[in-house]
Amino acid sequence: MKISRAVLAVLASLGLLGLAGCSSVAPASSESGQLSVTAAFYPFQFVAERVGGGRVGVTNLTPPGSEPHDLELSPKQVANLGEVDLVIYQQGFQPSVDAAVQTVPPRRFVDTASFLTLRALAEGDSPDGGDDHEQGALDPHTWLDPNNMIAITEQVRDALSAADPASATAFADNAKALIADLTSLDAEYTKGLAGCRRTVFITSHEAFGYLADRYGLRQVGIRGIEPDTEPTAARIAEVQTIARENQVTTIFFETLVSPTVAESVAGDLGLVTDVLDPLEGITDQSRGSDYLEVMRSNLAALQKANGC
Repeated sequence: MKISRAVLAVLASLGLLGLAGCSSVAPASSESGQLSVTAAFYPFQFVAERVGGGRVGVTNLTPPGSEPHDLELSPKQVANLGEVDLVIYQQGFQPSVDAAVQTVPPRRFVDTASFLTLRALAEGDSPDGGDDHEQGALDPHTWLDPNNMIAITEQVRDALSAADPASATAFADNAKALIADLTSLDAEYTKGLAGCRRTVFITSHEAFGYLADRYGLRQVGIRGIEPDTEPTAARIAEVQTIARENQVTTIFFETLVSPTVAESVAGDLGLVTDVLDPLEGITDQSRGSDYLEVMRSNLAALQKANGC
């Protein structure tokens, strides 16, 4: 996915492509005096709002209920990336955002791929629901490990402090509080997933590799890393075999993707379905109002399914 030629043509006609050479890092505060922050999708919005507090205004590029993988940007959204004080994104996750940042470089940015260790797809993982993955393919779902969210929090704190040094103490205090919350969440997962009767869990979409690695579980995806690909018949049969061999009780699906495949697999095996949310967006259907609440709902779902 890239910005279309038509979009690039509009940018050129508006003279916006010329912004690509601008290297200024001067703050561009909003009329309210707040720093303007653009987050590529929800987890980064959550961090920016918690660390920035009332001193920032945060815009999320991904509308609620939309798949961030499939995000397309308007010419205005692309142009605005060059005007805001800070952009938070992860290179390699949303191609349209990657292309936009190349077209209109932000004044400041936090690219989480530049400091997090991205997980290589393990043997048996797949980006497309069962076929062999490309060598070197990486899992983008970093935010589902609370420890990665701590690292993101620290980077956002530093970037906001550089943009508004007078508010650095406030940003540091807010970040400290968020890090405490994330540390507590990590401890809850560590304790809550210790001694489970089953370590395998089956999901419609392989978004939980970081979580599984962190807490000693094994993720099996019906689909691969990409949530909108259709699994092959061979993959479905393989997943059913894994479910039987590991006495799996639950097939997990997520809020932003159709549950049809998960329900079909569960029905064939006489299993139940439940939600495991990859936290790519918050909607009215989410089991919680923010990152922390939804992560705790995910923990409860895993404990119930795996006999923890």
